[in-house]
Amino acid sequence: MILIDYRDTRPIYEQVVERFKMLILHGVLTSDEKIPSVRNLAVELSINPNTIQRAYAELERQGYIYTVKGKGNFVSDSGQLLLKYKEEVFAEILKICKAAFEIGITEEELIEAIRGGKTYD
Repeated sequence: MILIDYRDTRPIYEQVVERFKMLILHGVLTSDEKIPSVRNLAVELSINPNTIQRAYAELERQGYIYTVKGKGNFVSDSGQLLLKYKEEVFAEILKICKAAFEIGITEEELIEAIRGGKTYD
């Protein structure tokens, strides 16, 4: 389910957060589904439980999971999460497009680059 890439420069907890977000957004983990306990996931991944706890705290802060005392952690409403994530992606795209236009890149050049035609390597 979750794989850690030790060559990745990001901290392990960020990798865990990112993997869970993608599993939720792709529908692999569904709304109200229980996720592994901190202890079980830490043992499975052979990492410190504090790292998993930090990742779960971040996922909860971002609204991807919620905690039920004495029961564990569960996936939040994935439909709403997908809409929120799309909004974040479009905000980043608009920011990049604005920067591109400011340095003279045309709309046509952007569209061609998105479609995989023109790149500036």
